[in-house]
Amino acid sequence: MQAERGSSRSREISTLQLPSGTPMPVLGQGTWGMGEDQARRQTEVAALRLGLELGMTLIDTAEMYGEGGAEEVTGAAIEGRRAEVFLVSKVYPHNASRRGAVEACERSLERLKTDYLDLYLLHWRGSVPLAETLAAFQSLKQAGKIREYGVSNFDVRDLEEVGAMPGGDEIATNQVLYNLMRRGIEWDLLPACRERGLPVMAYSPIEQGGMLGHAQLELVASRHNVTPAQVALAWLLQQEGIIAIPKASHAAHVRENREAVELTLTDADLTELDRAFPPPRQKMKLAMR
Repeated sequence: MQAERGSSRSREISTLQLPSGTPMPVLGQGTWGMGEDQARRQTEVAALRLGLELGMTLIDTAEMYGEGGAEEVTGAAIEGRRAEVFLVSKVYPHNASRRGAVEACERSLERLKTDYLDLYLLHWRGSVPLAETLAAFQSLKQAGKIREYGVSNFDVRDLEEVGAMPGGDEIATNQVLYNLMRRGIEWDLLPACRERGLPVMAYSPIEQGGMLGHAQLELVASRHNVTPAQVALAWLLQQEGIIAIPKASHAAHVRENREAVELTLTDADLTELDRAFPPPRQKMKLAMR
């Protein structure tokens, strides 16, 4: 049943368990595009801090975002609140060698002003052998610099390959592009992740706003007196094993994202959305951004 809008009590952001048993919030904050303009820095820091105050304690960043700028913004936002944050960052593929990943992680930690990451991901697969990356991740984990590690933009064959390597059984998640308009992973990747007990982190959950003018999305939104973005996020949050990390660099969007937790879509809503945004009928190339 949908929570009453305007109620003084907000529905808490739930968690799901990584394979290790570690809880991870299902709704967080993305930082892609942050840290690229000094003039926006204080607004971006304030937005992340507001998200923390509203219970969105998962923050996802990467050394690639703003070439470290997003990590610096994140570091400023979590100062004094590190213990309550589930912090995720990602290593460039060209930095993911046995030595390179360790050095990249240390640079990320310095920018983030912390001594550990809750989760460290290989941003996408590159030319460095996966065995080297796993060895680096293992070393970082043993040193206490990361608590969990995983991958991003991996398709089924990539997961099978890395999963068979030493340390591959400790992969905690796979972060991929997934939203109503990009449902290709439902054919085989999402079932494969569920079979392995791997949560999927969905980046670009509202297609960078590209879907928000769709008539059916607007119809469902009007029915619930919410925004199309909230419908798109609620659709993800109602699925098994999915974590959504929308970006919001302004306070209004942060609040909008947080309120999506209050929305429960009906079976009729879901049927209409399936008709408007059909699930895949065959294997599709993994979408990336």
